[in-house]
Amino acid sequence: MNLPKAPPPIVTAQSPSGSTHIRSFVHRRAHITPSQEQAIAEWLPRWSIPYQNAQIDLAAAFGRQAPTILEIGFGMGETTQQIAQARPGDNFLGVEVFNAGVGALLKRIHDHSLDNVRIIQHDAVEVLRDMIAPGSLAGVHIYFPDPWPKKRHHKRRLIQPALIELLVSRMAPGAYLHCATDWEHYAQQMLEVLSAEPGLQNTCADYAPRPDYRPLTKFENRGLRLGHGVWDLIFTRRMPADAAHDTEAN
Repeated sequence: MNLPKAPPPIVTAQSPSGSTHIRSFVHRRAHITPSQEQAIAEWLPRWSIPYQNAQIDLAAAFGRQAPTILEIGFGMGETTQQIAQARPGDNFLGVEVFNAGVGALLKRIHDHSLDNVRIIQHDAVEVLRDMIAPGSLAGVHIYFPDPWPKKRHHKRRLIQPALIELLVSRMAPGAYLHCATDWEHYAQQMLEVLSAEPGLQNTCADYAPRPDYRPLTKFENRGLRLGHGVWDLIFTRRMPADAAHDTEAN
């Protein structure tokens, strides 16, 4: 008697490792397509880096020495794929917790033969804390994080002073941090938090024009047609001399 084959296992982010920080995501059973399930089963071992409580060798993980850009919360991977294709000289390390998004990006990696993308499926704060060496990132992308619009949930927003302080410590001097949101109140909070971080400097007076390397997604295009705003913020990590000068000035 031929029994139907069992579906491929669905990989989930590992259990919390004792951290007490407030998580900016909630585990939920989201819909995942058969093609995303297949991508996880076939390609996760090839293109992912398992979470570990030890710093990773980025050159070994990507098989080359190149500037590494960290993306926190890549969603379904559409933007990640397009930027990685347009910038083949850079490495892109995407961190995401949800299976559907991981499966979708794995499929994009395979379909477009992208060699410069790797995935870590785990909580971004723990990845930053445990796996990313200080001063090792050339850039960071945080695009359209969950806005947690209800006031009582604002504490769950990703962009908070403690996270930015940790993030800046992992960025090389001169590295950039690029955030984008379509929630004006969250944009205001981002501007306030990033401007208050002494290790960062704004590249603009306040919000930045969307750079050419960040493509418009179909959802963003739809929002713009409906008159919704989108706010980009681009900050860079101060050079040591800049930080010292500001300290003396104060």
